[in-house]
Amino acid sequence: MNAPVLPATLNLLLVEDDAALAGIIADELRSFGHQVQVAADGPEAIRSVSETPYDAVILDRMLPSLDGVTVLERLRGTQVTVPIIMLSALGRSKEKIEGLEAGADDYVVKPVPAEELNARIHAVLRGRGWTGTGSGSGDTLRAGDITLSPTRFRAWRDGKAIDLPRIEFKLLAEFVRNPDTVLTRAMLLERVWGYDFDPGTNLVDAYIRRLRIKLTADGGEDPIATVRGVGYLLRG
Repeated sequence: MNAPVLPATLNLLLVEDDAALAGIIADELRSFGHQVQVAADGPEAIRSVSETPYDAVILDRMLPSLDGVTVLERLRGTQVTVPIIMLSALGRSKEKIEGLEAGADDYVVKPVPAEELNARIHAVLRGRGWTGTGSGSGDTLRAGDITLSPTRFRAWRDGKAIDLPRIEFKLLAEFVRNPDTVLTRAMLLERVWGYDFDPGTNLVDAYIRRLRIKLTADGGEDPIATVRGVGYLLRG
């Protein structure tokens, strides 16, 4: 089996209350080409994860208001599956076990060289099977500028949230999982609606029209191409 191919740029959330240290770590991660947002405490981190599709979270254990273990437990308790790496000066075996049992994908004792932290992020994502081309870590699917979170039924285009009902979300998810691939009406009827026959309606076409309106609401180009006589294709 081939190893997952990771993108050059990852969208990361760094949760660190020490502003100076957060700036250093964020700049180091940006030097590898990543986009890094910083949250200064637990509540801010929880809000940010609920609103933004991150590829991974680097979470400090010693935080004000809510400590890192509590933040981790709350995120996992809401079925958030984004990869989380716990970063801490507390490096005893007992403390590592607490972090891992709370749901961390890795536990890193700081200070840690930037190269090692970057390598650990990539190792966690490879272990999750992240590809960035329609597979994802279980919490993130991507194709072009469209990002989905299947566990939260959230969708974004170019970073802007799109409000989709369940069926429209499932339809878009099918395209995102299969970018640059023609999907016939029969395939979509089976995968999205569960029909193993053509009900003789324009159901698929009607939902495609709704989806196009929402995907282009901010003036972006229509990402769904019609393949006449066959079906539809999402440009990846």
